[in-house]
Amino acid sequence: MRLFRHPNNLPDEALGAVVALGNFDGVHLGHQAVIGEAARIARLTGRPLCVLTFEPHTRSFFHPDQPPFRLTPLRAKLHALEALGVDQVMVMAFDQPFSQMSPEDFAVKVLSGGLHITHAVAGANFGYGHKHAGTMETLVEAGGRLGFGVSIVAPVRGPDGVIYSATAIRKLVVAGDPRRAASLLGRPLEIDGHVISGDRRGRLLGFPTANIKLGEYLRPAYGIYAIRARLDRPGATWFDGVANLGIRPMWRTEEPVLEAHLFKFSEDIYGQVLRVQLFDRLRGEARFESVDALVEQVERDKAAARRVLEALDR
Repeated sequence: MRLFRHPNNLPDEALGAVVALGNFDGVHLGHQAVIGEAARIARLTGRPLCVLTFEPHTRSFFHPDQPPFRLTPLRAKLHALEALGVDQVMVMAFDQPFSQMSPEDFAVKVLSGGLHITHAVAGANFGYGHKHAGTMETLVEAGGRLGFGVSIVAPVRGPDGVIYSATAIRKLVVAGDPRRAASLLGRPLEIDGHVISGDRRGRLLGFPTANIKLGEYLRPAYGIYAIRARLDRPGATWFDGVANLGIRPMWRTEEPVLEAHLFKFSEDIYGQVLRVQLFDRLRGEARFESVDALVEQVERDKAAARRVLEALDR
């Protein structure tokens, strides 16, 4: 999968794509319906499949003081898009000049003049241009003038009638329900980040952890999770494990941290990017009367995590 950050001077093979448009935070099943329709058209027409997205997220740009809310910061989003077979991703820098761009200029200068797209696909509620003045109806009109087709994908509902949406998933993540969040995402809830040096208390207590900051990620409910994790490098293996996500009541941290203890793993991975999938929240965070009581609980947590993860493979 190729990554581009500006629509001008693209190589010839990247031009004329079928393009799925959107922020795609979460790349959930609703987003996958949009990308899937673009993929279907790309296959029929022999064109490359492109996703055009925006960074930072428009909400982050306009409301920078709001708490972190992202389900998939850029690196995680690219992983999810690559897994869907996307050929190329155009990441548009959402800055002040871009936020002022008119819908007409976006269609003319970016989609037609820059990417030379043959077809655009987006959800029914997709808005573009200054103050989202552009709608799917205006995009259809622009495509008719500029020579590209437009397809509108209606909201997709799950078996229980709930529309697949980032908002619904965020509520489940905050509630500590990664299982239901995964049912809307179409894959496990995942957090990644560079492994940082901690206070090494876990190592001293017999359960070393790989610690990552949450950064832009929405904060899940604090607690203990059954996880699988792997390094972000080709051919890396997924390892079962258990993680504490939160502020560690016994040794309180200023910012929440994800501390992953991986079973049957002993590599030194400081500075490397670790991908952590959250499968089930086993319990909330707790403060213990003694270190011995904490160690005993960790052993129970490890056993509970193994049961959850073994059940996934049955």
